[in-house]
Amino acid sequence: MNSRQEKMEAFGRLLDIMDELREQCPWDRKQTMETLRNLTIEETYELADAIAEQDLNGVKEELGDLMLHMIFYSKIGEEKQAFDVADVLDAQCRKLIHRHPHIYGDVQVTDEEEVKRNWEQLKLKEGKHSVLQGVPASLPALIKAYRIQDKAGQVNFQWDTTEQVWAKVEEELGELKEQLQLADSPTKIEDEFGDLLFALVNLSRYIHVDPEMALERTNKKFIRRFSFIEENAAASGKSLHDMSLEEMDALWDEAKRRE
Repeated sequence: MNSRQEKMEAFGRLLDIMDELREQCPWDRKQTMETLRNLTIEETYELADAIAEQDLNGVKEELGDLMLHMIFYSKIGEEKQAFDVADVLDAQCRKLIHRHPHIYGDVQVTDEEEVKRNWEQLKLKEGKHSVLQGVPASLPALIKAYRIQDKAGQVNFQWDTTEQVWAKVEEELGELKEQLQLADSPTKIEDEFGDLLFALVNLSRYIHVDPEMALERTNKKFIRRFSFIEENAAASGKSLHDMSLEEMDALWDEAKRRE
């Protein structure tokens, strides 16, 4: 691994390169915070993919791309005379020190849950108007549901036991079935389906499952097995449209056995 000095020198090289690109490259000169926004979101998802695949070389590469974006935003901030990268890092250091009084102060904590509760309380003291204020509006709905419930849980707005959460899931499932039987309002059906998903996400917290990761694993499993069906259909000269569900199910089961 690199020494502290080597790490600092690498960071300095990136700052120098950013300065050069911003001055000399037509594409880099043209960029604004607004034009970078979607690219940053894309890079974040690419990092998430690499993490999910446990691809450490990919993680390293995507971290570099995201680091460049952070430096890029800081450079634009400097040009606007609003802030520079030192301001960004100093502010983050101050925030971390302030929100870790159990490390930099005399507060005593017993576990990570207490650390999280203290974190949310400190954010409110800093001027946040709501515990939920820190949840980005543009987060994908599944992740947003998890973050909302996690933050509400930090102020003890949550069930005491997993059994209570299970009961809520079953309640929401029953209400969805009832609306499906009535079939009088697509909006109500959508509402009940959303409530059921929300309850299932809440359950994930209690059984210590990352719902986004769990769903992505299932997505990949489905793609893998469905691809097996397609490959075997093609090998036998058949189109999926010409196959019966029973034939496809048999191939699906074969794909499961091969796993």
